[in-house]
Amino acid sequence: MRSAKWLLVTAVVSAALSAGAQQPGQLEWKIDSANRTLAVSAMGTVNADADVAILHIGFETAPADAKGAYAQGARTSNAIIRAVEQAGVMESDIHSESQYLEPDTTPKSHKFKLAQQWTVKTTPARAAEILDDAVTAGANNSGDIEWTVKDEHALEEEALDKAAARARENAAALAKGMDVRLGSLLYVSNQLATPILPRPMVRPFAMAGLPQGAAPLAIESHQVSREATVYAVFAIE
Repeated sequence: MRSAKWLLVTAVVSAALSAGAQQPGQLEWKIDSANRTLAVSAMGTVNADADVAILHIGFETAPADAKGAYAQGARTSNAIIRAVEQAGVMESDIHSESQYLEPDTTPKSHKFKLAQQWTVKTTPARAAEILDDAVTAGANNSGDIEWTVKDEHALEEEALDKAAARARENAAALAKGMDVRLGSLLYVSNQLATPILPRPMVRPFAMAGLPQGAAPLAIESHQVSREATVYAVFAIE
């Protein structure tokens, strides 16, 4: 279900003045008796239910000598990918993020750990199931999920349309309230933004503590938001 919120950021009516009507970074307009303008800025926010879930899954081996850590990591790596693919995820929806063999940071350890991370794209409805299969197979450093939509461009266009419509409405209302006639559009600019949601820090699962046959985690998808701001300058007749 999509919804929209509107926020009028600024609205300025200028007539027969020597000052300019602009925002930081916007084109400056010289305003005098021969060039009267009205400037508005409006924001539109569009929300949509996510239809894509991008899981971040991975693992870290227990400390061992370099050869042992690598061998253990190879077994775990293949087990995780095999489990994810057996769950029905296509190979094209699985992408490697990182993989490295590094010294264990425990003082005087002189051992190594192998770590690997992937992204797995699936539907929100299957996110908990796929994550559970991966963790059961050894993905002990997993859990972060990105929520998005298949057609991000359409969502951005809708936000722009809403912001533009609101800017026109604001300009018309201001012109009427100031008892002037709104003229032609002289300048317009826009800016798109994706609201940034805090992403939780991924911490390793304690594999020994996972009960066999336990139900997957209860995971609820987020809504996806896009914001657009339109700044417009109209002539006043």
